[in-house]
Amino acid sequence: MDSLLAGVRILDLTRVLAGPYASMVLADLGAEVIKVELPGSGDESRGYGPFQNGESAYFTSVNRGKKSVTIDLRQERGRDLALGLAETCDVLVENFRPGSMDRFGLGYETVHAKCPQLVYASISGFGQTGPYAQRPAYDVLIQAMGGLASITGEPNSSPVRVGSSIADLSAALFGAVGILAALQRASRTGEGQQIDISMLDCQVALLENALARYAVSGEVPQPLGSRHPAITPFQFFVASDGHIVLAAGNDGLWRKLCTALGLLDLIEDPRFADNALRTENHAELEPLLAEVLAGKTVAEWCEMLVQVGVPSGPLYDVGQVFNDQQIAAREMIVEIDHPIAGRQAMPNSPLKFSQTPIQLQTPAPLLGQHTEEVLRDMLDLGADEITELRADGVI
Repeated sequence: MDSLLAGVRILDLTRVLAGPYASMVLADLGAEVIKVELPGSGDESRGYGPFQNGESAYFTSVNRGKKSVTIDLRQERGRDLALGLAETCDVLVENFRPGSMDRFGLGYETVHAKCPQLVYASISGFGQTGPYAQRPAYDVLIQAMGGLASITGEPNSSPVRVGSSIADLSAALFGAVGILAALQRASRTGEGQQIDISMLDCQVALLENALARYAVSGEVPQPLGSRHPAITPFQFFVASDGHIVLAAGNDGLWRKLCTALGLLDLIEDPRFADNALRTENHAELEPLLAEVLAGKTVAEWCEMLVQVGVPSGPLYDVGQVFNDQQIAAREMIVEIDHPIAGRQAMPNSPLKFSQTPIQLQTPAPLLGQHTEEVLRDMLDLGADEITELRADGVI
């Protein structure tokens, strides 16, 4: 069965997270991804823990399904090899700081002149333009400057970083969407283009209604803990044995919740007559709900509330997510055999297709595992040429 991106070849000049995650999404969809790494050391995330039999689980979790080729892009012959590979590819992805690719002789204008059909995706902290373009960036910096950290955490507390690298991952996903759209156009017109993905831009795009609230009211949004700024109750509460989340997103669900909790008087309480009033008076409402919810276990409440159609659920830790029956039923944790690390568990692709299901089988590559294969098959280099390039430190 052909995969969705069968026949699409991607030259992956990325490292660490945002770029590698974008190219991994495309690899999951069936694209052939050629990952170029620095000889000797490779992607710096190969040095990030945790380690399994000496192999970085960080690296392997975001580089599955790719081929690794070692090329020193700082050398002229390395640049020529990369240009040669680009001519055989449909997409080039890079996440260096703006200007770095030009210094390598692999900037967009240079590559586009040789490969006009190529989609050239650039992922960076602040984008290719603007006063911050040359600044270095990591996820935590973008969460801070993108406003997310300022609305995360408990009220009147220090700002908190979101627990996953959401700034990197959102840039990766927007990048993958942009690549697929540009590929569609290139298939029609034969013309590639550059995609400029800024982590900061993507973080701002994900601020959701925080920007809208500020634009309308002029009030700067503040952290609210687990509470929603416009829907109530829509937050975590403490049951007798742990946390439960309630999400009564409309007046009908509110009435069902009150009935299930035995708080029928709250249905007619004018303070809580509609969602806007419940949100306005949340400080008075929360202790009334909390007192009742503390009387049963999370499982007892969830069983009762699910039966009457009120969205609710437990607060899981990662271990509980790993072992949850719904996660298992959706096959969201898979295991892949790695030649050194051994059997590795990792998240599956969340994309479910009826005709072309994604089946993850190929582990992340060893450093330089496919160098000779790729140079031989894609650039027609002979054994003597490859040996010479290796001896000179180009590969």
